[in-house]
Amino acid sequence: MKDTIQTLPLKDKFHLPEGMIYLDGNSLGPLPKGTNARVAEMLTAEWGEHLITGWNRDGWMAQPERVGNMVGRLIGAPEGTVTMGDTLSVKVYQALSAALKMRPGRHVILSDSGNFPSDLYMAQGLIQQLDQGYELRVVDPEEVATSIDETVAVAMITQVDYRTGRMHDMNAVTKAAHDAGAVMLWDLAHSAGAVPVDLQTSNCEFAVGCTYKYLNGGPGAPAFIYARPDVADTMDAALAGWLGHDAPFAFEPDYRPAPGIGRMRVGTPPVMQMTTLEHALSVWDGVDMADIRMASIRLCDLFIREVEARCPDLTLVSPRDGALRGSQVSFAFENGYAAMQALIARGVVGDFRAPDIIRFGFTPLYIDESDVLAAVDVLEDVIKNDLWDTPEYKRKARVT
Repeated sequence: MKDTIQTLPLKDKFHLPEGMIYLDGNSLGPLPKGTNARVAEMLTAEWGEHLITGWNRDGWMAQPERVGNMVGRLIGAPEGTVTMGDTLSVKVYQALSAALKMRPGRHVILSDSGNFPSDLYMAQGLIQQLDQGYELRVVDPEEVATSIDETVAVAMITQVDYRTGRMHDMNAVTKAAHDAGAVMLWDLAHSAGAVPVDLQTSNCEFAVGCTYKYLNGGPGAPAFIYARPDVADTMDAALAGWLGHDAPFAFEPDYRPAPGIGRMRVGTPPVMQMTTLEHALSVWDGVDMADIRMASIRLCDLFIREVEARCPDLTLVSPRDGALRGSQVSFAFENGYAAMQALIARGVVGDFRAPDIIRFGFTPLYIDESDVLAAVDVLEDVIKNDLWDTPEYKRKARVT
């Protein structure tokens, strides 16, 4: 990390379309400036000129570990405990299957109703594949800590609820899991780059997350997986891929796992996507997550106050207390989908989550108080004047 402390926001580091207020970085972060040139360099100077020698000459094969350490700094993970690759769902599958192997005789995967559905789908699929009597038990978010008992093998929890922004107390839930003898798996999809995370202090066994949201890695950016050092050398990698082998270029017929987190590598690194992410993570040089968090709470609180004062038809569904909330704010509105389309047409970009939630992400890297107030001006106009009430805005697109 550079010694120079960056002052927020860092709007000059991002390509932000003229006239747009982008409040959807919690779903897809904007393009960091210089990414085009860096990827073009990789395509022409590295792939184009070096061809296959780029795996060694340009460090492509080492990217998962190198970039993993960059992500690790932002989530409180020690050096060498995070690796990159594949999608978040794949990493959930790997971590979950490894966790179950660590607790033979226990057959419950505990999650909560605020978890992202894909995590639940992966658990359901794994249970069906194993066919050994495992059960997915889903409870209300408020009941997680008290529901972890001696039947639970692994607690699989997303720290920040994707719909409402409700945030779990990572240390308290992890302690509850360990007190009951369960393994703790955190999904940090809406945490990494949004709120301070300290995996080492939490003492959880596993964590996973994506990098295309607050980390601005671009659509399809590779996911990350963390394993606590004391379990990394004995965990079962489940997906025994070539590059998770201890000596992949020995071409041995039988799998022999690499030491530590390296065994959670599966296939060939997606070099173009990884290059994009590596450049994007350089934006964080000199950025303190405590500063990000303080600015995030301030922006979200301002947004809530202004919307509630000016748009009484909207109902806050996010926690009012900033300490209990991630870096997003959600309101319920009966015609939420159409309202969001009307907002987007007027340059305020958030998103919609079924059945009736309009969701706004606040990223202090490029959002400030003037953006918040301008966004509320547009929102007030859309709601008070029923500007959402057109057939065009009510017609749902494939991606909402």
